[in-house]
Amino acid sequence: MPQPDGYRLSDYRSPTPDGIAGAETVDTPAVQALLSQGHPIPVFVQRLERSTLPGGPWLQSKPYRQIPGSVWLPNVGVGTPDPATLAWLKFQLDRLTGGDRSRDLLFYCLSDCWLSWNAAKRAVLLGYARVHWYPTGIDGWMEAGLPTEEAHPLPPPAAPTP
Repeated sequence: MPQPDGYRLSDYRSPTPDGIAGAETVDTPAVQALLSQGHPIPVFVQRLERSTLPGGPWLQSKPYRQIPGSVWLPNVGVGTPDPATLAWLKFQLDRLTGGDRSRDLLFYCLSDCWLSWNAAKRAVLLGYARVHWYPTGIDGWMEAGLPTEEAHPLPPPAAPTP
């Protein structure tokens, strides 16, 4: 599948391209090697709904698993995130990397999931030089029998103002 010019805007659970311009596509053994060297900051990007209350929390209908040590940034991989979510992504990546755009970032979600593709592409366009995309995501990780931990999303960004 060819890489689109922009972001995937719908049907996020469908076959993805082989890669992302400016990012390295990695498989499970490569992720294990990166993690054993202590290089990447693993970023889980599974989507979550939010309460409609002002400043409302994430609504998590079921538990999710993640690669140990991951940071869960919900909704940063949707095709057209609102300005508050984009600002939150920029803030969180800057915080996680200490402002070092050469730090390794590993983006993943589920298998055949465009959310991680979109998020990794967004990080590349934000100027991060060492972006890794794990297309089989937590599904591939668990199929390999590797350890996981319960995922807890970071608190959501401020609610968009009407």
